[in-house]
Amino acid sequence: MTPDAGGRFFEDFTLGEKITHATPRTLESGDIALYQALYGGRHILNSSRPAAQAAGYADRPLENWLVFHIVFGKTVPDISRNAVANLGYAEGRFLAPVYCGDTVSAVSEVTGLRENSNGKSGIVMVRSRGFNQHQEMIVEYVRWVMVNKRDPSASAPDPVMPQLAPAVAPADLVPPPTGLAEGINTLDSAQSGSDKYFDDYETGMFIDHHDGVTLEDSEHMLATRAYQNTARVHFDGLAQQETRFGKRLIYGGHIISHARAMSFNGLENAVCVAGLNAGTHAAPAFAGDTIYAGTRIVDKAPIAGVEGVGAMRLRHFVTKNKPVGDIIELVSKQETETKPDDLLLDLDCWVWMARR
Repeated sequence: MTPDAGGRFFEDFTLGEKITHATPRTLESGDIALYQALYGGRHILNSSRPAAQAAGYADRPLENWLVFHIVFGKTVPDISRNAVANLGYAEGRFLAPVYCGDTVSAVSEVTGLRENSNGKSGIVMVRSRGFNQHQEMIVEYVRWVMVNKRDPSASAPDPVMPQLAPAVAPADLVPPPTGLAEGINTLDSAQSGSDKYFDDYETGMFIDHHDGVTLEDSEHMLATRAYQNTARVHFDGLAQQETRFGKRLIYGGHIISHARAMSFNGLENAVCVAGLNAGTHAAPAFAGDTIYAGTRIVDKAPIAGVEGVGAMRLRHFVTKNKPVGDIIELVSKQETETKPDDLLLDLDCWVWMARR
């Protein structure tokens, strides 16, 4: 029998199924350099080995979202190669730093299945976990994706969609290494880029990050390949001509990484990402779109026994072809259900913000 190399369709998933994803990936300095070239991030712990080591890290850690994308990419051939769209994220936590030379692997469990009313596709929810070579969990998250059916007439399982937490509890976040957590203030404001720290931000504050970035085909395809993400919607231009968009979609994680890099303007001392509460790719992005980012401070949570950093809950907004400040009143209200057409990404996450 000839193996089916076309990837899974909705009817191929089983509730409770555990999937070990191929192939483990050893991360090297070239991965850091490529990620830097793609997004231009400037947060100090990912940029400076001396600063990271002074803060208690063994070396400068890889960007959290780079690790997320690598784990995400591992899952794509088994989960979303035949996806229509990646719909959302929840219950994400970054659990340990990842360094050059670490080898990352991933496993997922199918936690929810529901056929769509059109009978042509369905929602698959998975909890994915990434591990290093020591089998220490480094990241976990839930995502749900719309996946095509191979045969629209195929029977569907009874719908099951678990209830998800609206946000990761601050007490469940994993603090950074001891030096930073204990309040060794090694972050020279001249080097980190700002003298604004945890106590200088107020809940409800909005920060416009200002700088726009025009998306290029070559960059998003290079990034998606680097993450070993094989989803057809990002690469096969001929096949996408038959879709409602008529062209390739940019991987949503590419937008997330731009948001993190752009957020440096105003959130310079947000030293690393701690958790992922929710995320919505509100609209597709295409090559040629110009994106802008802004952030609302949603909550602040000092953590008992952690002196050097505080947990800050952020809501990142990314817009396309219109500065985020032009539509912030529409996109930043917590109760907003209908998203403006200009909104690409609405991402709710926790970061560790340095304290004085």
